[in-house]
Amino acid sequence: MTATLTDLSKYASEHWQDFSDLWRFKTIAAQHLGIQETIDWLAKTFKQLGAKTVEVWNDQGGNPVIYAEFAGNSDKTVLFYNHYDTQPADPVDQWDSDPFEPSVRDGKIFVRGAEDDKGELLFRLVLLKYYQEHGGLPVNAKFYVEGEEEIGSSHVVKYTQAHRDQLTADAVIWEGGAKNAAGQLSITGGLRGIACLKLSVSSAKTDLHSSLASYAESAPWRLVKALNSLRDDDDNHIKVAGIYDDVTPLTDEERSLIGKLNFDPQTIIQNAGLTRPLLSKQPLIDLANEPTINIEGITAGYQDEGVKTVTPRYASAKLDFRLAPSQDPTRITGLVQKQLEQNGFSDVKAEYLVGQPGFRSDVNHPFIKLVCDTAAEVYGENGYEYVLNSYGAGPAYAFGRLLKLPVLSIGLGYAGAHVHGANENIRLNDAYQALQHLDLVLSRFAE
Repeated sequence: MTATLTDLSKYASEHWQDFSDLWRFKTIAAQHLGIQETIDWLAKTFKQLGAKTVEVWNDQGGNPVIYAEFAGNSDKTVLFYNHYDTQPADPVDQWDSDPFEPSVRDGKIFVRGAEDDKGELLFRLVLLKYYQEHGGLPVNAKFYVEGEEEIGSSHVVKYTQAHRDQLTADAVIWEGGAKNAAGQLSITGGLRGIACLKLSVSSAKTDLHSSLASYAESAPWRLVKALNSLRDDDDNHIKVAGIYDDVTPLTDEERSLIGKLNFDPQTIIQNAGLTRPLLSKQPLIDLANEPTINIEGITAGYQDEGVKTVTPRYASAKLDFRLAPSQDPTRITGLVQKQLEQNGFSDVKAEYLVGQPGFRSDVNHPFIKLVCDTAAEVYGENGYEYVLNSYGAGPAYAFGRLLKLPVLSIGLGYAGAHVHGANENIRLNDAYQALQHLDLVLSRFAE
């Protein structure tokens, strides 16, 4: 039996603070802060909520993974993925309240990790507590909670492979989700891939007097010309031979789903304050299934106050390539290096930094239909959209590809959540609505 929105809203409003200490831990993987305290709290909390198994995995290195398993009232099993690490709160002076003390204002909770991702996990804990007091879970539930998502999830594949037998399930519900700018819940079936590279070049043994620019080419100019050779400015096409070879074309059904998405170019331009036209004539298609090349930053020469008239000998740039879910990120460095050499830039060296493959769930999987049908009941027929894959990256492939499961993101966020920024927040009514949807998903799945 499913709970009503009124029942769950009342229950959640009375009990979310039972778990609010999760937000008070400064769990910042990038700074190696708060890891053990958070692990200890989660292990204790899962046990208190009736988990039949709670384990702390640290056999594959990196920050530990918390695994918890709950018995349900059916033979169906749902695997939940969450992460317990957050971004730093800096700059703290931009927050209107303590970033690690949940503050409720105007129906919103303001705190670091409000949505990404502690808030999503916290309200799933609230639902577990509700089930514990109201007849048990509809399905078997497994929780995989890692602590390195904000720094690249570099150990997720190792842990998933090592504990594959324990992670068997029928479907995966991903870390969370959000309503779009139009107020529709975005149900997302995967994530893009990513490859991050560094390009570097030296043009001399030492920096030279800038008067010698009459005959000596500087490293920054050399790098700028090399970068310019990799992309066609007219249509945003990447001029790296072979980079499109492993892009799986969209099916007619996938294109149809993309065509239903809410996307207004003028609103995007206005909200972001863009000063240049959009690069793409088909932005939704490109967001879902085309690789990108982005310059994250360029480092060269003198950057301090005043001037220093030198011709710099060294320059570097960091790039990221957002990839279609079918693409292999480990190919990118070799392709870029080969292209640079073919373009006459053999002195510019490409170095692989980090990357992740993407993953996209089969749009015809019955679990996807169930999640969408229940969303229509909770949010209304036009109150949700189905997104083939997130435009960002994440380790969904470790579950989708290795475990051969559909991976779906649903959750409690919204477009004004300020994820990763100051005053990160969630709206309480969104959290209550997300709980009702999740309860309906699990109850129907059990049937």
